[in-house]
Amino acid sequence: MPAALTSDVLIVGGGIVGASLAVGMSIAGAKVRLLDGGDDDIRASRANFGLVWVQSKGHQMPAYARWTRISADLWAGFADQLTARTGIVLHHRQCGGLSFCLGDEALAAKRASFARLHNQFGHGLADISVLDRTELEHLLPGVRLGDDVAGASFCQEDGDCDPLALLQALNVSMVQLGVTRHCEAKATGVSVHGGNFRVETLRGQFEAPRLILAAGLGSKALAESLGIPAPIRPERGQILVTERLGPFFPYTGDTIRQTADGTVMVGATHEDVGLDLSTTADAGAGLAQHAVSVFPDLASVQLVRQWAGLRVLTPDGCPLYAESAAYPGAVLITCHSGITLAAAHAQVLAPALVNGPLGEPFRAFSAARFTAGP
Repeated sequence: MPAALTSDVLIVGGGIVGASLAVGMSIAGAKVRLLDGGDDDIRASRANFGLVWVQSKGHQMPAYARWTRISADLWAGFADQLTARTGIVLHHRQCGGLSFCLGDEALAAKRASFARLHNQFGHGLADISVLDRTELEHLLPGVRLGDDVAGASFCQEDGDCDPLALLQALNVSMVQLGVTRHCEAKATGVSVHGGNFRVETLRGQFEAPRLILAAGLGSKALAESLGIPAPIRPERGQILVTERLGPFFPYTGDTIRQTADGTVMVGATHEDVGLDLSTTADAGAGLAQHAVSVFPDLASVQLVRQWAGLRVLTPDGCPLYAESAAYPGAVLITCHSGITLAAAHAQVLAPALVNGPLGEPFRAFSAARFTAGP
């Protein structure tokens, strides 16, 4: 059997999370090897909405609310650095985000939710306003809103980007920084040998003293074999895309946004269907109706695409950063906010992973929160 190839760090998973960590760890001085699967693998990075979103994150966990704000604040510089290095434009905007409320009841619930958030967590969180219909129309002059739109929450720190351009820029950066990337190298098992972690793949064996599991749903079995709790599950989200339109919506939204090329993305459903990536007519009809309820003029627009992707969710919806107690050096990194957290993963978490065990401020995201007693 050929000898295992070695490096300082092995990262399993080549999506947004794994690639962000690979770039950041390489900049921090580590010799990084990344193991990626095949094109037919389930990849959340290819099926997401592209939001850099703050306002709804961490309602049950103040550390997550602050972490997303840190990343949003880093995003502009992160995007500029990637573009300067690769020439790839990420179309990042910190333009402000709206979450529309259909009906007075939804608007009242939104007000109550954000009031609780600020009462519980205090200062240092995002500045979020809840706008009534009149205030929203003032923010969107010339935009025709549906009769059911009662208002919206608004956060100036919210924004979006082109997620495929982000993934491309990260991949090009890895090449430039000397990260060794192996495609079609899906990990099938992991073991410990002589102080190193040995990962078995379809392309051979790879070893390193530091192992980062960032393969989304594919990390579960690998993590649990090293004693790392991995209570993650898939959730299907379906998205619609329209034909290209002239600019009409200067902000971004959690369910509707206009991309840099003029298309309108409408999403997303929340479906517990296991690993099923099918699209459904019922979901498409529901998404289309929602879009028209917010912006009636979209009723005459052509739909050109519908797709589905799988979110990676923990029981509380917050990130899971868990290091093995039995085998220090092996860390599970998983979240469903890979786009939002990409800047913080590359510029804050990655150097911390290079320099030693995970400590503060990452302890809040450990698996202990799922196993602690009352």
